[in-house]
Amino acid sequence: MSSKFNTDPTAKSERISRLVENLYRKMPEIEPDRAVLLTESYRETEGEPIIMRRAKAFAHILAHIPITIREEELVVGSSTLAPRGCQTFPEFSYEWLEAEFDTIEKRSADPFYISEDTKKKLREVHKYWKGKTTSELALSYMAPEAAAAIEHNIFTPGNYFYNGVGHVTVQYEKVLEIGLEGIIREAARELAACNVGDGDYARKHCFLEAVIMSCAAVIGYAGRYAALAKQEAEACTDRKRKEELLQIASVCERVPARGARSFHEACQSFWFIQQLLQMESSGHSISPGRFDQYMYPYYQKDMAEGKITRDEAQELVDCIWVKLNDLNKARDAASAEGFAGYSLFQNLIVGGQNENGEDVTNDLSFLCIWASAHVFLPQPSLSVRVWNCTPHELLVEAAKLTRTGIGLPAYYNDEVIIPSLMNRGLTLEDARTYNIIGCVEPQKAGKTEGWHDAAFFNMCRPLELVFSNGKDKGEQVGLATGPVEQMGTFEEFYDAYKKQMEYCISLLVNADNAIDTAHADRCPLPFLSSMVDDCMKRGKTVQEGGAVYNFTGPQGFGIANVADSLYAVRKLVFEEKKVTLSEYKKALALNFGKGFDSITVQEMTEEIIKELAKAGQQPSQAQIAGIVKGIMNTEIPDKDRELCEKLLAMIDEIPKYGNDIEEVDSFAREVAYTYTKPLQNYRNPRGGIFQAGLYPVSANVPLGAQTGATPDGRLAHTPVADGVSPTAGRDIHGPTATANSVSKLDHGIASNGTLLNQKFHPSALSGDEGLNNFVALIRSYFDQKGSHMQFNVVDRNTLLDAQKYPEKYQHLVVRVAGYSALFTTLSRSLQDDIIRRTEQGF
Repeated sequence: MSSKFNTDPTAKSERISRLVENLYRKMPEIEPDRAVLLTESYRETEGEPIIMRRAKAFAHILAHIPITIREEELVVGSSTLAPRGCQTFPEFSYEWLEAEFDTIEKRSADPFYISEDTKKKLREVHKYWKGKTTSELALSYMAPEAAAAIEHNIFTPGNYFYNGVGHVTVQYEKVLEIGLEGIIREAARELAACNVGDGDYARKHCFLEAVIMSCAAVIGYAGRYAALAKQEAEACTDRKRKEELLQIASVCERVPARGARSFHEACQSFWFIQQLLQMESSGHSISPGRFDQYMYPYYQKDMAEGKITRDEAQELVDCIWVKLNDLNKARDAASAEGFAGYSLFQNLIVGGQNENGEDVTNDLSFLCIWASAHVFLPQPSLSVRVWNCTPHELLVEAAKLTRTGIGLPAYYNDEVIIPSLMNRGLTLEDARTYNIIGCVEPQKAGKTEGWHDAAFFNMCRPLELVFSNGKDKGEQVGLATGPVEQMGTFEEFYDAYKKQMEYCISLLVNADNAIDTAHADRCPLPFLSSMVDDCMKRGKTVQEGGAVYNFTGPQGFGIANVADSLYAVRKLVFEEKKVTLSEYKKALALNFGKGFDSITVQEMTEEIIKELAKAGQQPSQAQIAGIVKGIMNTEIPDKDRELCEKLLAMIDEIPKYGNDIEEVDSFAREVAYTYTKPLQNYRNPRGGIFQAGLYPVSANVPLGAQTGATPDGRLAHTPVADGVSPTAGRDIHGPTATANSVSKLDHGIASNGTLLNQKFHPSALSGDEGLNNFVALIRSYFDQKGSHMQFNVVDRNTLLDAQKYPEKYQHLVVRVAGYSALFTTLSRSLQDDIIRRTEQGF
């Protein structure tokens, strides 16, 4: 049967290989220029409205920050002189960076080089920002008990506490169509309609002036690149490159000021917007969204007029893919562990429906898939929308990309996501045209401030609080739900867990709302807001509630651990009466007899020192060393060791989530509700609601390191399960059984996204049969109302060899959580977690 798509793969140009090679020659570097220029501007605008200060600072940065055109590139615009370098954003936070000046180059996750000169400049800059950051203001807004819960690792909102928000898709198509000059005209019309007697005049007119100033600054920045390209062309002796530089100059003179007339202009216009949104703020997950839809008219026109060939268009798309990997961001060490791999989570999605419910897959959808194969780097986080009218050809090409082992694309189910978005208030038309943000978060582009990824909520920690009567490290962090030894029924035990969950969720909401308010007060973003409806009509930035749709989406994780834990307690303690809660509590404290790791030894030592301090004693270093040695040499009594061994054996015999066992899977569904249902009752400062996500990024590893042993047999400080996936190694009945189990969760209520990771041996996808089996698995899971799937296709031995000889595997890309990353850039603990995942086959 003939296809209406051209599925003949395009050629990869040699230019792309050289661009990638140049990008990864050195360790990423931190540069000081943005921070210096930002601070210069802020010093000059003291006393002015914050929105004007933000616009003037943005303009000052774009007018003076050093620019460069990298060798051979066709799409230009770099935020740093060094490839994959990053600027800093002291208006959000800076203390962590200064504290890490001497360690950031050597840390295990996402190291950065920073010169002594840069350190000196940043130390001087940072003096200005004391008491002026969003993080400091957020902490002052936060309830003390919420701050204590963060300190005790019940949840962490560090993503937006230390950084900008991001997590948005703007109206790229609007800029491509009318240019920033068109947006300036729109702002000017709104400004002219303002009446000095209006109640919102003061804020609205300042906001609109800030929009005009910000857009004009971006136009000026593009003009700097046009001038630089001309300058380099004059000095260039290579005829072909000289022509390319002159073409770049011509394109930058046109866009993004005015509407694009060609595919090249559209690519360049898109890129300036994508890059500079990440210059205005340090928020990541600035997601291109439905690139194949808004770029297609320019591709189609040039192809029809014979102005471009498929291979030339492919090269331009490939160049954008390279540029997406040139952007970077430095995070604090703890956050870097949770977002390991230098990822910016720039999600780009192909396929799906239009507002009328018609499939809109096109030839550019295929070029996007091939671009990921050509460039073979983690960015963009490529995704595919799937529904019952998705062309088989698209899924086959996507499966071929998955088969390469790159961990791309991720697959999303329209049949679940569209209704879940409508349930949150989106119109049918808006829901049908959704895209994905960051890892797995759905939203309507150009209308939403979703605050996705608002916090990591560890569902295992409230379970620990049940066993400790709400105490952690001697402090009352949770509710006093009573001594666990006195609980006589499973209902009483489960009710205690639900109470701890509800209380901790309320603290999470308090923390998120404090940070949300601080961002509105201190870091409104006029440039971003100019491309989100209805900010200009409302006269508000997205931070102040200007978007049509407003959400806050913190994610819970550890479902598999909690479900298996509660099921084990119900079965072994209350149904079969093989063990008491008192014995279970002891086994957990003893880490099931497997010894105390360094984290446990440190925690126990700190507890003893704290108790000695209460008694007025201050132990010496020698005494502390003796305490440590005593804990490490502690012998577990034979009776207790026997208890631990028997309990672990009993736990191993119990059915586990992930094996298509109705009783266990239904229970997991109920456990997930302990997070998703209470959360949706809360509102945020922008007038929107909270919505749950069930995905971990890669925080299941570092947050697992903050969590003690759990009743499912998981040992202390080991990773918790990622996303809605089963615990690694516990899904033993194959990929279809796992998919069937996960599909029984209520994915619709988790409208901020869910994540299912699966790992296949490469042989499982070999040949046409392997591809067809793979596509059938996706279709089957989605038919059962699963929301998302993503895959690693790599054998365990390859990953082990890459750990041993990283220099041989510098381009090995793997799927981490909702994103892919270069395996050798990940921390050792995260590498181990990926290796531990169950290896499936058909």
